[in-house]
Amino acid sequence: MNVKALLIDDEVHILNNLKIVIPWEDMQVEIIGTARNGAEALDLVRLHEPDLILCDIRMPVMDGMEFLREVRKMGSESEVLMLTGYQEFEYARIALQHGVRDYILKPINYEELEDIVRKISDIIRSRKMEKTMAERRWGKVISLAYEKMMFDVIMGFTSGNPSYFMVDDEYQSDQLVYTVLLVDLDGYAQRTVSWTDNERKLWNFAVRNVLQDALQDDWLKYAVLQTREGEWCVLLQFYKERYDITETDVERWATTIQQAVKEHVKMTVSLAWDSGPIPMLGLAATYKRLQRVLLLQSEVEQLVPVDESSTARQVAMVSQWQLVEEIVSGMKQNDRHKVEHGLHDLQSSLLLMSEQSIVRAEKFLQYVIIHLLREMRELELLTTQEEEVMWNKLQYCVSVKDLLTVITQLLAQTNEHAMNKKSSEMLMISAKDYIQRNLSSDIGIDEIADYLGISCSYFSLLFKNHFGETFVEFVTKQRMELAKSMLIMTDKSITQVGHLVGYAERRYFSKVFQKYTGMTPSEFRDKEASVPYQD
Repeated sequence: MNVKALLIDDEVHILNNLKIVIPWEDMQVEIIGTARNGAEALDLVRLHEPDLILCDIRMPVMDGMEFLREVRKMGSESEVLMLTGYQEFEYARIALQHGVRDYILKPINYEELEDIVRKISDIIRSRKMEKTMAERRWGKVISLAYEKMMFDVIMGFTSGNPSYFMVDDEYQSDQLVYTVLLVDLDGYAQRTVSWTDNERKLWNFAVRNVLQDALQDDWLKYAVLQTREGEWCVLLQFYKERYDITETDVERWATTIQQAVKEHVKMTVSLAWDSGPIPMLGLAATYKRLQRVLLLQSEVEQLVPVDESSTARQVAMVSQWQLVEEIVSGMKQNDRHKVEHGLHDLQSSLLLMSEQSIVRAEKFLQYVIIHLLREMRELELLTTQEEEVMWNKLQYCVSVKDLLTVITQLLAQTNEHAMNKKSSEMLMISAKDYIQRNLSSDIGIDEIADYLGISCSYFSLLFKNHFGETFVEFVTKQRMELAKSMLIMTDKSITQVGHLVGYAERRYFSKVFQKYTGMTPSEFRDKEASVPYQD
């Protein structure tokens, strides 16, 4: 990190000596200019905002003391090193009281000056680093709050709280509108049934990172929210009065996302979108609408524009989907009556369908089963073995009756698992999901306890009893396992891997990693790279 320096002295030979004798480049200090008096120097301060100023006291036009007063009036926080003769010692003493870091007497001892400049430069770098880190931390906090808020809005948990929004003073949150893109990994539910939790977590993490970077070149304000495994909602935020987005714009963004995932993760995705403008209160309904459309896409790598008027044409069974959503809602709330009521109404509505609609109903129910399987996996209401059995059954279903039987069996298993799970277990499932979705963030007990609506002490007790380790131990293990996978499977730098698993500083990440694995990240990567691949 370079330090910018300004040299001021009315004696040309002193300026030349300062530039030549002091090893500025070696100290990573850049001389941004020189001046012969305070007036000239003020213009350079306004133009370049130097970090360090070496300034003589006695100069024509504007002396060093007047220059110092003017610099401080400008609000400059530059470190100032005064150059002074013996007879001006009293001036130097006063200058120290007015924000001068140090002074050096003439004739200049250049070794002493070099030593002082090095020390001041280190102070400047440390301060700039602390400021940068503080800004990053604050930016991350704001970003996380915004994402959590928008996740709750999308999922229908809240209609939105204006205090979360980072808007200019002249704008209110009700002046914000959105374009929504829903991204779904093709065939995710079936292709990942044999994956381990860590494999699923790694690939979901990788796709989310690609999505977060995919549209950066367009200078858009957007959030990427993982709504469930293999599915992400991309929210693009605009001011209502400035909204000028066309369907062509959104299709281009959708294509960019699709290509980025294919290039970097080697998987295909389908996208549905509503270009809007969508007010915040319409986001939850838009998400459900896009999800229904994508669920009924039998082909891969689909790009589907959707709006409220076209949904009725593209999804013929909107009323049935509402019943399916009631069933899913009952599953999430552990409300057995709601699940059974939704299933009964769904069966009744299908019995009333005409013969011509039977084929369409069979296809619809197949997608309903896939949808339910994904939701049950999210809620940990189905074991891997049970899920595999259901996929096998689905292959041999040839009628509406068969498909309804599978759905009934699925929901019966869900109820059984849910009844066997205590409320504390459900809280810990939610905690685990929250941790996995926020591993790259600086998450703490306070934050998760608040998310679950319980006290910190109760959360810590439940967590230790459920997982057999403390919250910090669990999070560290999750981060380290993810880091190991990324070091093996990606070409990201160690610093990048550290950032992606929640460590802002490479040194600290390396220290934690070495304590966990017995090797530094570099040693681990080299060791794994030397192990021959076995099919």
